[in-house]
Amino acid sequence: MKKIIIAIDGHSSTGKSTIAKQLAKELEYIYVDTGAMYRAVTYYAMNNGFISEEHFDSKGLIAQLNDIQLSFVFNEDKGYGEIYLNGKNIEEAIRTLRVSNFVSAVAAVPEVRKMQVKQQLELGKNKGIVMDGRDIGTVVFPEAELKIFMTASADTRAKRRYDELKAKGEKAQFAEVLKNIQERDYVDSNREDSPLKQAEDAVLIDNSNMDEKEQFAVVKQMALDKIRQVNS
Repeated sequence: MKKIIIAIDGHSSTGKSTIAKQLAKELEYIYVDTGAMYRAVTYYAMNNGFISEEHFDSKGLIAQLNDIQLSFVFNEDKGYGEIYLNGKNIEEAIRTLRVSNFVSAVAAVPEVRKMQVKQQLELGKNKGIVMDGRDIGTVVFPEAELKIFMTASADTRAKRRYDELKAKGEKAQFAEVLKNIQERDYVDSNREDSPLKQAEDAVLIDNSNMDEKEQFAVVKQMALDKIRQVNS
């Protein structure tokens, strides 16, 4: 049976990663969290003094991109691959609000995007992949058989992110989380290199009023229909 590429793009905190993980597991496809890849580079930049509230030394970061080795290692207990930076598991470390505050700036650097896209293309060369991010259906895999663009209101996304952070025991203020969401939306949508936008042939899903189960049922059916179509 022929496998396909499923590209899931959309705004931050729309649940792209959650739905992509579920779908990949259901289809027995490979899941790639490109957001984690950009977060990992951001984490590296933070830990090596290239970015803070006061400055961003993008040239210094670019000079060390070859020193950044990213990989996904499958975690059987969780059912998906966790991201490793230079051999170290940083899956939890990259999910903080502090990393969120810097990731859009790092992701806007053309050299960073070029490095990431090269790795993403390699991961998807044999198809049978579910990849989520900001530019998967427009830049990385414009030929993807199924493209989905996810969105929700900023308030809804901020509430979800706030609840997630609180559940992890991280101190957070709703207003701060909402501001981060709005700022990331602006930077992601207005950067010169590969801005966030819906591909013309992508299916729009606004999940503001959908729960996880409802959303998964819709996306799963889309995927099964497309796979059936490709193999007919």
